[in-house]
Amino acid sequence: MMHGLHLASGDWMVMLHGYAWGSYTNQSGPRGRDEAFVTSMAMIDAERDFGAARLTLRSMLSLDALMGAKGYPSLFATGESADGVTPLVDRQHPHDLFMELAARVDVPLGKGLTGFVYGGPVAEPALGPSAFMHRASAKYLPLAPITHHWFDSTHITFGVVTAGLYGDHWQIEGSGFRGREPDQHRWNIETPKLDSWSVRASWNPSPYWSAQASYGRLKSPEALEPGQDEERTTATVQYARGGFSALAGFAVKNRLPGRALTAWLGEANWDIGTHHSVFGRVENLANDELFPNPIDPLHDRKFRVTRAELGYAYRLKLVGPLEAAIGGSGFVIAKPAALDAAYGKSPAGWTGFIKLSMGG
Repeated sequence: MMHGLHLASGDWMVMLHGYAWGSYTNQSGPRGRDEAFVTSMAMIDAERDFGAARLTLRSMLSLDALMGAKGYPSLFATGESADGVTPLVDRQHPHDLFMELAARVDVPLGKGLTGFVYGGPVAEPALGPSAFMHRASAKYLPLAPITHHWFDSTHITFGVVTAGLYGDHWQIEGSGFRGREPDQHRWNIETPKLDSWSVRASWNPSPYWSAQASYGRLKSPEALEPGQDEERTTATVQYARGGFSALAGFAVKNRLPGRALTAWLGEANWDIGTHHSVFGRVENLANDELFPNPIDPLHDRKFRVTRAELGYAYRLKLVGPLEAAIGGSGFVIAKPAALDAAYGKSPAGWTGFIKLSMGG
């Protein structure tokens, strides 16, 4: 069960979960910046039974857009746009106000099988692992992964319909959805479409292990490259037991037309006792979006980089499910020498934060 505040209201079970996260980051090199920013997320889920069927209503909101259209500094992050004209490079874009407005119906089919239908105007298709802000392995990592647009960037999609089957230890599902990623207007709901598709198979051999493999064909995901479709393939394994959680994954982003770009991701969090947590992330990816200007001699060149981050958080229980965490992390980057002029010889950075959360 997801951590949070669980309430009963008549026949409905309501779950509340969320956080407000204030951070300050300082990143080195010619492209490095220092900046304070706040990220946030609030979830309200409600479910009830109708005979043998179960209905779940899901909503998730964020005020990330208040930090500004350019989001926050994050060396080697790419994806989306601040103004609809210029790609965001070395910055993490803010999330939209509406992150999820969806519903799901589960219906037992007999012989240990259950079918379900899920979707809505803002939802998440069957592609990739759980999004980074929902993973226990990433709950104190203050920066979004730079592999976000390889593994889980479809977690906010305007228009999704998913159908699937599951048993005790497995699930198979397929989605139709809108392939275009959110635009620079973060406060609205964009017009839903069903122009892309994906399939995902999940396996949970025990309460501690979960694996998934997925494939998607996305129609024109980047607004600044409207003639380019994308194939995306991901495979991940997650483990969680006691206070320890971890994820390992591999993904391929294949542009149509264009090249295939691969990415690796590993992250872990260890809650040591009542107050202390240590956490980290290692990412390795091939990226060709670091120099968007066509006249730049490095434009459209592929560079493989590695970012490794390690951190610590001190946790405090407040009232009920409310918790505070105070901590920080530092990262270092390994990259080709051809990038020295743009990033410096040894780009690095650190981030300090205070996180207030409901349910961890």
